[in-house]
Amino acid sequence: MIELNNLKEELIEYGRLCGLKGYTPGVSGNISARYKDKILITTSGSANGYLSKDDFVLIGFDGKPINSDKKPSSEKMLHCEFYKQRNDVDYILHVHSPYLSAFASANIALDEPYMAENVFYFGKIPLAQYGLPSSKDLVEKTSKYFGEYKAVLMANHGFIIGDKSIRDAYLKLELAETYAQTVINAKILGGAIALNDFQVNEIYSLR
Repeated sequence: MIELNNLKEELIEYGRLCGLKGYTPGVSGNISARYKDKILITTSGSANGYLSKDDFVLIGFDGKPINSDKKPSSEKMLHCEFYKQRNDVDYILHVHSPYLSAFASANIALDEPYMAENVFYFGKIPLAQYGLPSSKDLVEKTSKYFGEYKAVLMANHGFIIGDKSIRDAYLKLELAETYAQTVINAKILGGAIALNDFQVNEIYSLR
């Protein structure tokens, strides 16, 4: 098990990378990691691109801070539910990156098989219906996809992704954001051409 300070350093570094790429503007979004039987999560009002070790708090799976008066991210229960449903998820990134957020704002899922790599890694990226940020309604509408998907768009909100390592979660965020940009560009050029069912199944067979 990684030490707590090292875990914070890891999240700080990947938060910085998200900031450099413009995936997490201002104080938007939040980052967390599973830590033993607890969750390490960014504090309310922190900026993912400029995190320090003081910008984290340990919480239980009930969302309550453990031995701290720091206020955890308002989306803490979304993270808690993701971890509860997925034993193969130890890190979560919630961001408002521009191209994924464009699809979220347009209420359009990234569920068409346009590029082989994205079919391989995601299959589909579903769209959860809108729920008020930080609300139980948002958790319920988004978490129903966690059992099947590690990456979900949230209508009129943003994007959430989880994985076994922070590196894998971040790299898939990069892939998803570039995919969203590519689909938009392809539509500008006259329309993206989807792979057929046979081609999709061939890609799935490579997993």
